[in-house]
Amino acid sequence: MKRKRRIVFLAWLLIGLGLLNTGTVLAKAEGTELIQAPHGVLMEASTGTIIYEKDMDTRVKPASITKIMTLILIFDEIEKGSLHMEDEVITSAYAKSMGGSQVFLEEGEKQSVETMIKCIVIASGNDASVAMAEHIAGSEGAFVEKMNERAKGLGMENTNFEDCCGLTESDNHYTSAHDVALMSRELVTKYPKILDYSSIWMDTITHVTEKGTSEFGLTNTNKLIRSYDGCVGLKTGSTSVAKYCVSTVAVRDGITLISVVMTAPDYKVRFKDAAAMLNLGFGSCSLYVDENKKPLSDIAVEGGVKEELACDYEGAFRYLDTKGAALDQIEKKIKQKDKVKAPVKKGDLAGTAEYYLDGKKIGSVNLRFREGTKKAGYSDYVEKVWERFWKGKQAV
Repeated sequence: MKRKRRIVFLAWLLIGLGLLNTGTVLAKAEGTELIQAPHGVLMEASTGTIIYEKDMDTRVKPASITKIMTLILIFDEIEKGSLHMEDEVITSAYAKSMGGSQVFLEEGEKQSVETMIKCIVIASGNDASVAMAEHIAGSEGAFVEKMNERAKGLGMENTNFEDCCGLTESDNHYTSAHDVALMSRELVTKYPKILDYSSIWMDTITHVTEKGTSEFGLTNTNKLIRSYDGCVGLKTGSTSVAKYCVSTVAVRDGITLISVVMTAPDYKVRFKDAAAMLNLGFGSCSLYVDENKKPLSDIAVEGGVKEELACDYEGAFRYLDTKGAALDQIEKKIKQKDKVKAPVKKGDLAGTAEYYLDGKKIGSVNLRFREGTKKAGYSDYVEKVWERFWKGKQAV
């Protein structure tokens, strides 16, 4: 037993000194005891790479971490233009009746969407969550259906929601550490605006009701906001059944990590475990990013109305390394089509940009046509001949 402890101590000492490179395998090794909670996962946000996991796919109770999906749906509506930050949301009697963590909204009380978001992500307001669900979908039940549809779209295979706030103790309301990481990643990468709110330590809202006007203080339930360098979110949860959970987001040196802890025995272990995984990640990860801003050559089109078409990278390329590789040695090879036949549609594949490290392919990015062209007809050829004739005549 003493020998085992010495090995564990030595491993973490080497990690701390930067002499040992860690990856998923090392992090999963039995006996390291990185976290005390039974379920956890550490994910790099931009690539979705899992750096560490402990029983991450077991179904567990999510408590208020449920609200991450609620926030995704809220921002989905904002992106669609059907909801705006300044829109007023009216609290129903049902929303007011929610127990647990709340911001004490009164029936008929009006608050802006932005204020409701703050109430949900900072103070974990159950009443605010239900008020938003009703505002968007008409009822909490209809909203929950949307939550489950969205979860399926994200590949959350071990998740089913029965309410929008996590207050329920139903056995049919469950998720997993992995699924929490997936929806956390969706929220913070697609809607980074949420981090402006989840990183707030304290704020106030103003209740305006028949009883008068009063201020109510919001205090962030995520204590790592103040105690962990780079922490910017995201959501905590706790009930007697779910115990203590947290999805923590932290950013350092351009790397965004998501640390999820589920079913911790107490709140101290919840935050300690989340910080331990973040330390592991920031201590062992390097991120290579190619934004792919350099213009690409046009591609010739055979038999088209347009004789050349421009193309673009589908997006940036990101590669996460946990083994201390020399990322400055990454090679990029562009494999672009020399010529294509019309017709060509906008978005058709125009080639790939491939990336290699030590001779091994580590990833690629597709190249897509920026525009399309139809197949040239008789009149198009006549027009081309006529244009060339006049250009030649003007040059004489």
